[in-house]
Amino acid sequence: MALVKYNNNSISAVTSAASIPNAAMTHIKTLTASSSSTLSFVDGSSDVVLDNTYPIYLFKFINVHCATDDTQFQFNMSTDSGSNYNVTKTSTFFLAQHSENDDTAQLAYNDSHDLAQGTGFQTIALAQGNANDESISGELWLFGLSSTTFIKHFMSNVNNVAYVDRSFNNYSAGYGNTTSAVDAIQFKMSSGNLNSGKIKLYGIKDS
Repeated sequence: MALVKYNNNSISAVTSAASIPNAAMTHIKTLTASSSSTLSFVDGSSDVVLDNTYPIYLFKFINVHCATDDTQFQFNMSTDSGSNYNVTKTSTFFLAQHSENDDTAQLAYNDSHDLAQGTGFQTIALAQGNANDESISGELWLFGLSSTTFIKHFMSNVNNVAYVDRSFNNYSAGYGNTTSAVDAIQFKMSSGNLNSGKIKLYGIKDS
């Protein structure tokens, strides 16, 4: 959104602020977990838009709670409207962690959760706990999903309460190594269900 500044000399001359554009971020769809094995956003299904309408798409995770202790929150992409979630990806993964008792404070790369031309699900939150007060919140950005020329960049920043009573700040980034249009995104835990929580999808307009 553009910001217009006025000083004391010019403010009296202002008659309209109509040139300020509308907000760039548009809410598209919210899915709510309820003992769900997966949550999937498929272009053209249930009012979901994942096409060339927006060059950037943003997912926000709000208090996603899992059924199984010590499990990973993950996502994958599809180029065939969700028939297969298996886009080849190369990625990085690192995290900062701090324990409630202050025994552990660490920033480290984790090569167990990156991918090198892998088709499996990409981890975006590590070692999630299933206690009532443990959940996942954060965001995932995806760029140029509709392109049939370039690969598909993504990056995420997700905070979760790990099963070992630690705050994990997870950072993942990489690319889907496909020049086919990506038209569906799926989220799941590596084991067990998504008990509750919301995932919101937004489209970001061109500047």
